[in-house]
Amino acid sequence: MQIRIMKKLLIAFSALLSSQLVAQGGYDIKISIKGNTDTVAYLAKYTFDKQYIVDTCKKVSKGNIVFKGKKDLDKGVYFLVSQEKVRYFDFFINESSKLSITTDAADFVKNLKAPGSKENEEFFKYINYITERNQEFGKLREQTKGKSKEDSTNFMKEKSAELNKAVVKFDQEFMNAHAGTFLYDVLNLKTEKELKDVPKASNGRPDSIAVYKYYKAHFWDGVNFKDDRVLRTPFFADRLKRYFNSVIIQMPDTITSEINKVMKQCNPESDMFKFLLAYFMPTYEQSKIMGFDKVFCDLVDTYIRTGMAKGVYDETTSKKIAERVDILRPLLLGSQAPDLLMIDTVNAKITSKMGFDTAKTSSSVTKLYYDNAQKLTALFTTLYSVKAKWTLLVFWDVDCGHCKTEMPKLRDAYAEMKSKYDLKIFAVYTQHEYDKWRKYLIENKLDFMNVYDPVHINNIKTKYDIFSTPVIYLLDKDKKIKAKRLSVDQAVEMIKVFDKQEK
Repeated sequence: MQIRIMKKLLIAFSALLSSQLVAQGGYDIKISIKGNTDTVAYLAKYTFDKQYIVDTCKKVSKGNIVFKGKKDLDKGVYFLVSQEKVRYFDFFINESSKLSITTDAADFVKNLKAPGSKENEEFFKYINYITERNQEFGKLREQTKGKSKEDSTNFMKEKSAELNKAVVKFDQEFMNAHAGTFLYDVLNLKTEKELKDVPKASNGRPDSIAVYKYYKAHFWDGVNFKDDRVLRTPFFADRLKRYFNSVIIQMPDTITSEINKVMKQCNPESDMFKFLLAYFMPTYEQSKIMGFDKVFCDLVDTYIRTGMAKGVYDETTSKKIAERVDILRPLLLGSQAPDLLMIDTVNAKITSKMGFDTAKTSSSVTKLYYDNAQKLTALFTTLYSVKAKWTLLVFWDVDCGHCKTEMPKLRDAYAEMKSKYDLKIFAVYTQHEYDKWRKYLIENKLDFMNVYDPVHINNIKTKYDIFSTPVIYLLDKDKKIKAKRLSVDQAVEMIKVFDKQEK
């Protein structure tokens, strides 16, 4: 099985405060909710794309909630959670860790107050206005009852435009009034930067390319990657993911370049740097998009091998990650596939007589190999000896359930395609039970170049990253990897596409 070293990320945080500083710091948050019947409440925070409970009030009485601690809280956006784990409302812990917030269970947003915290008071005004406009929009449909479909559409279009105009105006004025504050920074993360005066393209239509270029160029306007507080907001993670999944061109080299641009804006010792690297690494190591493992390999070369990730991964983990890349690097798209020295079904009988089938230890296999090295050289069938424009390199196992479905499909597809395309199938049996393998080949009429490795010379599973079967690689005439980890249906389509492109 493949070692999934990226699932648990070891993130090193800053050291604890000294006892003297702790005594002077800490937090004291009092929340009073009229009409609330909870007996337990939770204080939680946003941290990139996760949400964590940081404190629990176990004695809520008549809506009075107190969170108190001696350690300083990270600055950012926090939220109150009910005993049913429902989020009540967001608020800021930034200017002070000593807060007093009041509201009413009848309408949380409308009644939110934070005496003594101008930042939270302003934030509550903002969300109250937006909430009211959303409620107003929801009531518009009730006013369309009795109208015709055309009149309803026109009514909703007109009123929606009016509401949108009012919201945009309020938002712009609010942002301008709070420029330079953390409140601005938070709301800026949800604000789209769009080209207002869109030029015309040569066909007379709005220039979509100009719109895209502007949007991409201004996507990160006002975002300070050196400010760890940005990491602890409800909008940052979604914005970052949208940029890398939808805004930029989905090509490995482009993605790597954009990641490096972002990482260079971070302080290497910051939580921002650590969390972003801890997000990017597994995202592209485990990506289901073919070829994106190159991004992972490039990131390892840039940050792991250079020691820049010391605050994210310990030495042992970093070593394992680098070893993982040593396996993946030769298998990247465009690389020449590693050669294989295999034994076919005919020569398998000869190697069996040499004793390879009954050898139990690696030392006995090694001895057998050197004792028979000269004879074996003439028996090997190599991957590089396959002469074809296209080669499907297939790793499979007789006892694999999925293989029992895919291999007959591959047989049928090959029967149809081999007269149309210069195609060979180099089918590697990953186990060593010759009789079982040969029986399956005959019964299922698998007319491929069928080979296996009774000599144990290839280290197949590591060389080709085989942690499950079947695995299918598509190679060109020079044995360069054109596509990998394909289903039979995907392999067929890829051959058709690439062959047509070459013609």
